[in-house]
Amino acid sequence: MSLIQLKHLVKEYDSLAGKLTALKEVDLDVSLGEFVVIVGKSGAGKTTLVNMIAGLAQQTAGEIWVNGIPVHQLSLEQSAKWRGRNIGVVFQSFELLPTLTVLQNVTLPMDFAGQLSERERRQRALDLLAQVGIADHAKKRPSAVSGGQQQRVSIARALANDPPLIIADEPTGSLDSNTTTAVLDLFAHLVTKGKTVIIVTHDRDIQKRATRVVELVDGEFINGVQKC
Repeated sequence: MSLIQLKHLVKEYDSLAGKLTALKEVDLDVSLGEFVVIVGKSGAGKTTLVNMIAGLAQQTAGEIWVNGIPVHQLSLEQSAKWRGRNIGVVFQSFELLPTLTVLQNVTLPMDFAGQLSERERRQRALDLLAQVGIADHAKKRPSAVSGGQQQRVSIARALANDPPLIIADEPTGSLDSNTTTAVLDLFAHLVTKGKTVIIVTHDRDIQKRATRVVELVDGEFINGVQKC
């Protein structure tokens, strides 16, 4: 069963030199429960691709279907509401709110969704922090924990509304090797629980964890899909 379908996806930007094409007629199917790694050099179009899957950027042409929803047809407001309930996004720079505690950062997506009571949101956030191994830091501010711990918080936050899809953009780029291994173990564990995980990276070592590797070069896939 396909969770994601990209059909003839094109993304162009205007520049002083004219049109720049970031993605060129990209097609991709991702099934439920896959662990997909997208590799490629800087500027290949990796971040552009996943931003459009997540509804964070609009395509120039083509179609984006996620779990049966035509993301390419959603307004910005519709896209934000849909994303909050269906996709968890993990950024390299963590993007945690510094004035909130670790616990509050994780409850925030649930606050916006409004599907649980305050007590239920707090308990779920604590459970997620325990799942990623940092429940004892719940009352601290992000600045009081390490970079690896902040990334674990961002993963817990991405899971807050129990989305079927997790997208991580260079999630280990600023982490040491031991912490990188621990974070990748977490993603692999999520796949065993039925989540679909897409990781964008330029690090080819990460592809050993994937069920599939997709390589982007200058906005196009090359060599199709590599089975791991």
